[in-house]
Amino acid sequence: MQIKIINKSNHDLPHYETIASAGMDLRASISEPRTLKPLERSIVGTGLFIELPIGIEAQVRPRSGLAAKKGITVLNAPGTIDADYRGEIGVILVNLSSEDFVINNGERIAQLVIAKHERAEWTEVKELSETDRGEGGFGSTGIE
Repeated sequence: MQIKIINKSNHDLPHYETIASAGMDLRASISEPRTLKPLERSIVGTGLFIELPIGIEAQVRPRSGLAAKKGITVLNAPGTIDADYRGEIGVILVNLSSEDFVINNGERIAQLVIAKHERAEWTEVKELSETDRGEGGFGSTGIE
């Protein structure tokens, strides 16, 4: 799939690190280091602008290593970039650790997954079909 992209950062375009990678790393495009204090959040620019085809979304997701090692994650994970959005891709980072975290220009801060999606049409009904699970939710199927 071809996707149009404008790169106003001074970094290479996002790319897949391995043949089986689902996501491409997004890098911070900032003029100076930015410190995220514990429980602080910030929108970090990437310098990237994309034009997605209708029926495709881009999902902004956390990087597992950054989350596990530093407590830094994407606040609205996954963040959705719709096909009609033309602004800069921004990443809402949050520091869930007890230590300050410094974001440097070029740092890999999130990953981008390109995914197809469907548009739904609602059919309003008076009842739904029954299942074994029924209305059970929020852990009702057990922990094992």
